[in-house]
Amino acid sequence: MSLSRCSTRIFQNRNTLLKLPRRHGYIVLVPEIGEDSSEKNPLIQKDGLPEFNNITIENCMAAIGKQTLEFESDIKKIEIEVSSLENPDSFKNVIDPIEKLGSPLDMTWGLSKTLYLGNSTLMPTKSYLAIHERARRARAVKFNSPIIYNVILKELESRKDLNDEQTRVAKKFALEERSKFKIKNETATRKFTHKINDPQVVSGLPNDLLKSITSNSNHLQTGPWTVSLQPHVCIPFMEYCPDREIRWNIWQAMVSRGSGYGEKELETGSNIEEIRFLRRDQAKILGYKTFADISMETKMAGSVENVMDMLETLRTYAKPAQDAELESIYAFALESGFEGARMELWDVPYWRRKQRIAAFDFNEKSFQEYFPLPTVLNGLFELCERLFDITIKQRTGVSAWHKDVRFYDIFESHSSAPVAGFYLDPYARTEDKIQTANNGWMVGIQNHSRIADTRPLAALIFNFEPPTAEAPTLLRFRDVSLLFHKFGHALQHLLSRTDYSEVSGLSNIEWDAVEVCGHVLAHWLQNESTYKLISSHYKSEDRLPTRMFEALMNVHRHTAGLELSKELYLSALDMELHTTKTFWLDIVKKLWPTYRSFPLSKIDSHPCSFTQIFTEEWAAAYYSHIWSRVIAADIYSAFHEVRDNEEQILEVAKRFRHTFLALGGGCHPSEVFRQFRGRDPSPKALLSSLGLRKKVNVT
Repeated sequence: MSLSRCSTRIFQNRNTLLKLPRRHGYIVLVPEIGEDSSEKNPLIQKDGLPEFNNITIENCMAAIGKQTLEFESDIKKIEIEVSSLENPDSFKNVIDPIEKLGSPLDMTWGLSKTLYLGNSTLMPTKSYLAIHERARRARAVKFNSPIIYNVILKELESRKDLNDEQTRVAKKFALEERSKFKIKNETATRKFTHKINDPQVVSGLPNDLLKSITSNSNHLQTGPWTVSLQPHVCIPFMEYCPDREIRWNIWQAMVSRGSGYGEKELETGSNIEEIRFLRRDQAKILGYKTFADISMETKMAGSVENVMDMLETLRTYAKPAQDAELESIYAFALESGFEGARMELWDVPYWRRKQRIAAFDFNEKSFQEYFPLPTVLNGLFELCERLFDITIKQRTGVSAWHKDVRFYDIFESHSSAPVAGFYLDPYARTEDKIQTANNGWMVGIQNHSRIADTRPLAALIFNFEPPTAEAPTLLRFRDVSLLFHKFGHALQHLLSRTDYSEVSGLSNIEWDAVEVCGHVLAHWLQNESTYKLISSHYKSEDRLPTRMFEALMNVHRHTAGLELSKELYLSALDMELHTTKTFWLDIVKKLWPTYRSFPLSKIDSHPCSFTQIFTEEWAAAYYSHIWSRVIAADIYSAFHEVRDNEEQILEVAKRFRHTFLALGGGCHPSEVFRQFRGRDPSPKALLSSLGLRKKVNVT
């Protein structure tokens, strides 16, 4: 048979192999391996689960040191073996053996990351970064081997018997100035602080935010308080700060990072142009028109044209909605004592929150009382068990990195043994947990692999407030949404049924489709029946009333045009920066009025701190955040269309289970979507869920 239409990727990462000058002498720094034998190594117990009680930095370092050296050595052996064969089999002689060799290394790497996120006292940042870098370099060896590359490329061109998953695995093996920008941005972020001495300014701030801006937890109400530009601090602070001058100061510090208006040595505009030049040069060498065209090789969207068409379609709905929303917020603010001539960017977060409270009677604390964590968890598990024909059971006596961590097995009806398992670490621990803006992680510790005979293992780590003597942990609605999203993410990892770990779960999935399953499960929070499972007032045990559910839906749609317009602008900016040679500031001036309804301030140099596209992995890919939401909303609409028929709901869930949750990165997501929906995706469902139904031709 010919290669399937699902086939894309794995051999596309390496179009050229660099020729390095020959060296005749080396100094080799060998990591300390330690004396742990495979039998005595405390990382793994006999039941296959980690022995967290006995895991130390030394254990992890020793295991990584041993496993990386063994892995690199065994890759060399594979190279020697296939070089001696006249017609080596790419799977029998290369990919299958590597699959088995990589399993222990991936497991240790995943455990180290779990410890780092769950208890940074046991795994400090410096130690984790050393482990991460060593594991990353070792794992890259299999993709950087010319011998392995040539064997697999030859078979890809000649073999016609590979299935979709095998083709994707093989192609993955065939694929393959930012630091200055990052350092400058981090320095500028770290240097700015705003000190507050007036208790009136912070009187309305929630406790978790007060804790973030107070150095002494005993002085939450007396201060002083220091506001930084860290996202988990400045974003919520802008929503609660009543002082317009302070809000402006925080905003101007955020958008002027790297601008050159302050310290010249922290200017990043020149770095932007250098990064863009190098990326254009890279595209030219590899035979692509632009860097964005390179990016599209590993995206569901497939082409720059498809991305821009999607952005423009959404813009025709979002921009007029944004204009109307700003008029509404401004009118509300004037009635509430606002004296500004217009609504500015630093005003919107504060007045939007105030309007939300007034318009929808949205008191976050009142809603929290209906979402005790145990009830939400039980309801979430019950929903997933019903939809996907699984059973989730807690297992006690499992070694973990903290006493609060629980472990759960996942069973299927056809097996008495668990098919997957996950740890849940729900509570904030300020002394040893990483604090970020989202405060939730899903870590894949071990992938599913039929070849290596490994079952999926994951960790879900959150920073929810721990229970007290008076009340259980009460979740804000944003916490409930985060929990659903991360668990949907985890299900794709845990319910994957691929033969190879390289395409299992979230591995090898196009970046604009990685978040899809998380968004799909979160969409169930738009279904009132879900609240019968996850809500129960912690005192009265009453379910969430219908009027409060309707308020939640109104809050979900509130200023949807404003938020979508912002994301559309950043996505278009990213694509324009990576498809043209136009100076970055001229691009901003061109795009800003097309997407935003605010005047562009002369000090607003936001691209100079756009780290996602210049120092992270989102170059020509920022649109992925919106794309995944479009796909997820369309998927969920299949459930919504049959919402009154339980039998059909379960049929749709079965189809979702056997496509998006099972296939992992073994099939291109466009084909997976067609298998599930029977057509190509449409943005209509997302627009409907956001309440953006009025299209206006805007220029």
